[in-house]
Amino acid sequence: MTKTRFLALVTALVLMLTIPMAAYAQNAKPHVFVGTATLDGAASAEGTVVTALVDGAEAGTGTVAADGTYVVKLSDVDGYAGKTVAFQIGGVDADQTADWEDGGGTELDLTATSAVVVEEEAAAPEPAAPAVAAEPAPTARPGLPGSKGKQGNTGATGAIGAAGLDGLDGRDGFDGETGATGAVGPTGGTGPGGATGAVGPAGAPGADGGGSSVLGIIAIILAAVAIVGAGGAYMMGRRT
Repeated sequence: MTKTRFLALVTALVLMLTIPMAAYAQNAKPHVFVGTATLDGAASAEGTVVTALVDGAEAGTGTVAADGTYVVKLSDVDGYAGKTVAFQIGGVDADQTADWEDGGGTELDLTATSAVVVEEEAAAPEPAAPAVAAEPAPTARPGLPGSKGKQGNTGATGAIGAAGLDGLDGRDGFDGETGATGAVGPTGGTGPGGATGAVGPAGAPGADGGGSSVLGIIAIILAAVAIVGAGGAYMMGRRT
């Protein structure tokens, strides 16, 4: 396995371990409720408080708008998994309930009846039974039905309905994975060789006769060895 593949494998393992931990540490998303609020059979007045309750405790509030609609957002770090949400309109218990959902959006029309209206309905007398009308006397045989009338004109087009509420924002996406490391570049070429070293000094002149010739030859050999040694030392110095 090359170094590049090893680094890519380690990066992938780190991301696989990091993403679940980040998702686990993320807080619960809010649940938003929208709809109309009706109190005692009529649309609630603008500014009426709508309260959401979980286990009898207040979990979120909103106010009624001019068009009779409300918006209530339940936001909590741990959420309300498995809990039932109850509602009140102006402090009066609503007839509807709903289950809490992480990141949910629910359209729920609320209705509530105050205690005063309930008492008035209970105190109202029951209507008297209608009197039984006497059987009418036989009448003359009805005439034949008239001819069918002309079709009426088409009615005017109805008004355009109100615009719907804005949808909830989507959740943030995860970060992309880190790209692989690029390949190593090729090794550079070898530089040019150094210049030839200087020629060594000439040997001393030999004595006359055969002995001087031998000494001359030995001097030439020593000079050549010196030149080669100087050149080799120069080349070694360049390479280091």
